[in-house]
Amino acid sequence: MSTVRHFLEIDDVSTDELRAILDRADEYKRAQADGQDHEDLEGQTLGMIFQKPSTRTRVSFETGLTQLGGHAVFLGEDDIQLGRGEPLKDTSRTLSRYVDAVMARVFKHENIEVFADYADVPVVNGLTDDAHPCQTLADLQTIRELEGGFEDVEAAWIGDGNNVAQSFTVGCALTDIDLTVATPDGYGLDDDVVERARQLGGDPTLTDDPVAAASGADVIYTDVWISMGQEDERDVRMNAFEGFQVCSDLLSQAPDASVMHCLPAHRGEEITDEVIESDRSIVFDQAENRLHAQKALLSWLLE
Repeated sequence: MSTVRHFLEIDDVSTDELRAILDRADEYKRAQADGQDHEDLEGQTLGMIFQKPSTRTRVSFETGLTQLGGHAVFLGEDDIQLGRGEPLKDTSRTLSRYVDAVMARVFKHENIEVFADYADVPVVNGLTDDAHPCQTLADLQTIRELEGGFEDVEAAWIGDGNNVAQSFTVGCALTDIDLTVATPDGYGLDDDVVERARQLGGDPTLTDDPVAAASGADVIYTDVWISMGQEDERDVRMNAFEGFQVCSDLLSQAPDASVMHCLPAHRGEEITDEVIESDRSIVFDQAENRLHAQKALLSWLLE
């Protein structure tokens, strides 16, 4: 079994390690803006396994490795033997002989845990049904840029207590961001996620009132109500999330708040086109920071 350092959940790093990764992400962002080379992973290869499609995850990791002097290999489920029934542990041990790290974007969280157990190289969670820690890295970098730090920041999550919400909740606990999570009954965070946040010193406020959650917030964050694999629940979910849309009326409760969304957005559902195109939207800053934060993560894991 592996003793290599992996990144499957946002709290796989300590608060100090998280800040070090974010500092490095800022350095990479400045270096890119200044046109400076930063080929810290020259000659190294990242294997990228995709069971779920993605725009931001694929392009940010592949571009990031290129900028760091390395190479990324796209591995769709049907491109490798996983799609033909090869056990995860066999794919993991084989890829460990070829590449320096693996990023996997899969459905079941337990699958990436098995993959990491048998890998001899770092494994990064590019998204599972339970967690999206790479998104949280970018989110925290974006908030720190916006607010100048994490002290006294109040954030509100409005909508589904999904994988992005769960990683963000734990990330807020790691950085002492004051978080309120507003979800409809039956669509809240997993109990173990709330407990993990509390063990880290966080105290997320849980409510079913989006207006109360938004009131006075510095950052309002939302995501789609219907994630990949939930399409057959569309009608039920649309009814359940009525009143949870991030719109101009909701933003009137937080006149100074910036708006976040991990994308892709279903405009007209969880967020209006007006809001996402407004000067209060920082969603494309988040998207850009996926690149810088993931470069920092990989160089930290592989240094």
